[in-house]
Amino acid sequence: MSRNKNPWQILDQQLVYENPWIRVIEFQVLNPAGGRGIYGKVHFKGIAVGIIPLDEEFNIYLVGQFRFPLDQYSWEIPEGATGIEEDPLAAAKRELMEETGLAANEWTRLLSMQLSNSVTDEQAVIFLARGLVQHSPRPEETESLTIKKIPFEEAFKMVETGGISDSISVAAIQQVQLMLLQGRIKK
Repeated sequence: MSRNKNPWQILDQQLVYENPWIRVIEFQVLNPAGGRGIYGKVHFKGIAVGIIPLDEEFNIYLVGQFRFPLDQYSWEIPEGATGIEEDPLAAAKRELMEETGLAANEWTRLLSMQLSNSVTDEQAVIFLARGLVQHSPRPEETESLTIKKIPFEEAFKMVETGGISDSISVAAIQQVQLMLLQGRIKK
């Protein structure tokens, strides 16, 4: 069978839930073996963006906040989402300013990712921000944030020990560490 041909046959689909950010669809399907079943898909209406803000001393800025779905506090890189028609880089610049008050003079696209692709079509784009200039943060009313600036090596250790477990943050920090080891980023 061709890898590009979908082995799932969709018999019917139904919108189960929708809000301004997501749409949940339930599909009645025939699975690859021909058996009847259901498949649920969470469709995201925007693209997730993440930013690694690194200053001249190779410090990173992290954002701490309580994450409602997990019922726990989380340390992560600045993150947000695009609007439906918004460019991911424009969204990254906006989110960095909102969450940390930082603007950057240099932007590099680091990664594109699929997040939890067994149940969702959510995509993420991650950027490196350098040449930082501090302004006042402008968090949204739904955000109660703590910002901390730490050496990048400490953030990498937080990933290794589970202190940072958000997938976008983990991938982004590991990508920067790899680029550092390969000499593609200079301290």
